[in-house]
Amino acid sequence: MPKKENSTNALTMLREDHNKVKALFEKFEETNRSASKAKIVADALMELKVHATVEEELFYPAVRQEIEDEDGIMEEADEEHHVAKVLIAELENMNGDEAHWEAKFNVLAESVRHHIKEEEGKMFKEARQTDIDFEALGAQMAQMKKKLMKEGVPPDAEAKMIENVGLRGDSPARNAQQRVQVPLKQRKAS
Repeated sequence: MPKKENSTNALTMLREDHNKVKALFEKFEETNRSASKAKIVADALMELKVHATVEEELFYPAVRQEIEDEDGIMEEADEEHHVAKVLIAELENMNGDEAHWEAKFNVLAESVRHHIKEEEGKMFKEARQTDIDFEALGAQMAQMKKKLMKEGVPPDAEAKMIENVGLRGDSPARNAQQRVQVPLKQRKAS
């Protein structure tokens, strides 16, 4: 059976990437084995890093040049990428047995799902109204993606920040729990 050729349409490629990471998020939520979860997280982080780099280097600049961004969707997308990349960098510096590891990955999944919904619903809609040649742009994106998958994604500002600062450690609320005297209701003697 012949192998299905991947589309070089930029919007189709991005949607395929979105579907792939959403499937990884679902797989993570459905599994209970920690070794399986660690592999899923590693796969998802690599996919997200490559995807974000391709978007930031090629897709977003092309769209930014061609749309009237009165609603600030491009700036919001940049900030959503920033938040995701901080979480990715933190997760890459964890080994999977930390108390907040699963919670951190779940927050990343929620954030990325929100980003995908807005990107596909708003940004893609705006982009389709332009004269961008999505086949030519997609060919550039496919070439960059192939290179990044082979050579890896260079550390971004967020990864460097986490490397310099380190992980936050345990939850501030969890740490405070040991110091706080919880006021309890007085019970009447019966």
